[in-house]
Amino acid sequence: MSTGPSGRRKSKLKWSKLYTFSCLRPSTTDDHAPTQSLLGQPGFSRVVFCNEPHLHKIKPHKYPNNYVSTTKYNLITFLPRALFEQFRRVANLYFLLAAVLSVTPLAAYNAYSVIAPLVFVVGISMLKEAIEDWHRFLQDREVNSRKVRVHVGNGSYVEKSWELLLVGDVVKVTKNEYFPSDLLLLSSSYEDGLCYVETMNLDGETNLKAKRSLEATLSIDENSEFSKFKATIRCEDPNPSLYTFVGNLDLENESYPISPSQILLRDSKLRNTEYVYGVVIFTGPDTKAVRNSTRSPSKRSRVERKMDRVIYLLFAMMLLISFVSAIGSALFTESKEYKRWYLRLNDDIDNLFNPEEPMSSGLLQFVRALVLYGYLIPISLYVSIEIVKVLQAMLINKDVRMYDETTGKSVETRTSNLNEELGQVEMILSDKTGTLTCNQMEFRKCSIEGISFGGEVTEVDLAASQRMNIDAERYRFSLDGSDSTGRSVEMFDLSTADPSTEKDVLGKIENSRTSYSIIKGFNFRDDRLEDRMWIYKSNVVDTMMFFRVMALCHTGIPVEENKSDKTKYEAESPEEVAFLIAAQEFGFKFCQRTQSTMVLQELDPSSGLEVKR
Repeated sequence: MSTGPSGRRKSKLKWSKLYTFSCLRPSTTDDHAPTQSLLGQPGFSRVVFCNEPHLHKIKPHKYPNNYVSTTKYNLITFLPRALFEQFRRVANLYFLLAAVLSVTPLAAYNAYSVIAPLVFVVGISMLKEAIEDWHRFLQDREVNSRKVRVHVGNGSYVEKSWELLLVGDVVKVTKNEYFPSDLLLLSSSYEDGLCYVETMNLDGETNLKAKRSLEATLSIDENSEFSKFKATIRCEDPNPSLYTFVGNLDLENESYPISPSQILLRDSKLRNTEYVYGVVIFTGPDTKAVRNSTRSPSKRSRVERKMDRVIYLLFAMMLLISFVSAIGSALFTESKEYKRWYLRLNDDIDNLFNPEEPMSSGLLQFVRALVLYGYLIPISLYVSIEIVKVLQAMLINKDVRMYDETTGKSVETRTSNLNEELGQVEMILSDKTGTLTCNQMEFRKCSIEGISFGGEVTEVDLAASQRMNIDAERYRFSLDGSDSTGRSVEMFDLSTADPSTEKDVLGKIENSRTSYSIIKGFNFRDDRLEDRMWIYKSNVVDTMMFFRVMALCHTGIPVEENKSDKTKYEAESPEEVAFLIAAQEFGFKFCQRTQSTMVLQELDPSSGLEVKR
């Protein structure tokens, strides 16, 4: 560790000399020659003035601010768009038709009896949409109001909200913070400009990705140095490609190619690095994360679509009944029976029964029948469904069993349109198992010189064997000790054991597990290696080399030590963290990494003491 002019400690760590590969290093100009020639052409015309955001407030370099919205509506578009969404439903279209017919002289009842329920149903649905969209707006406000340190001149920084960021701003992002926009990495807390990024929110990957700054900007690592930093970035226009980037950095009359290895994308998180400096390239709707997102869709459940088909059927039946009624009315109107005076209707009362024009009278009667039979489709059903959906969403939000104690978050219903779809998932397609799991790794079993250690059979293994009807496999559980110590070993064949014996054995196994302390990432049980018993084995040299390789071949970093002298680690992948934890439990603790050495505290079998090497 060294101390800079400002008294700030800076890690001296050349990671590239230890384990990173050349593919992560900035590409040379020759490698980028075919793509760099595109700069200045359509699609590659963006110009960014680093540390001079005021130059991006006028055209042609005026870019949008960093505000991001995921709402479906705004004050101007809410009414037309919400009405369009409501009348996409077949039921609402039918009720609208009935309301239009009810205001004509053909209606036999008051028009308010049809219009009022329609307004109520549409109003309730629009109110529900407005409330859900308001919640999206509040979530956007929470994200857009996050704070980030922005350089404002003379080496001083102030905290600004994400939404106030401008293209060209120089920002400082610290460990475990999200990047507020798409940034060009300038430098980091490590001298070679390396940092680790978690892109789980972008591509679902939990493994960390290494990013490296250009060598030309490595020296810009002090707050005071940014007051003199001026550069120009010429790069591609905004696009949704997460893994490509074409651009140049013009600094001090020199041009340096920019590759995706130097780009920090919005919604990814900084890990394993104390801080990084970056300059904003894309903001708000221009960021690759937003370009890959879609507008909030209008979701309709299968039940609602099925109800539309039912309405089609009911409407067809109603048309048939009205058609029969119209034919009967026309025949009755032109019949001689209608000419009798006591069967005639006064023309002042109703002019639909004109014996002189039976066809037109039948057509008008058809329309009247549609109005009278309109109650075959109950509007109260849709009122009940909308109310039930809102109540279900409220109950889901308050469900205690859906509260995650680890993250301290409860479930949040962003839309209630798909409540009835819950529990009806038929198929899940995934490209890998990590998408469906927590991706938590444990060290449970190993093999040294062909000898297997650890890996006791669990209840999951037992259930799997019974499911596959594996009778030949004998599952053995050592409950009294290990056979290598000479003690008696109690063996059970669970494939032929009766249920009561199986239950007793599993109970003993569970009791034996509780005697061990729970260590996250370490679930190894074998008396031959635990409690440093491996030092009494004949192949102690090979065992030491096995543990030493586990403790050295990795990308991990020791981050902290707790009161029990146990070091915590962070690495690119959880597998490496599990190896480091296991090596530490066996007496090989990885302590420190420098530019040229790696420090390991290991157990010396000859003396029984821990030594650093």
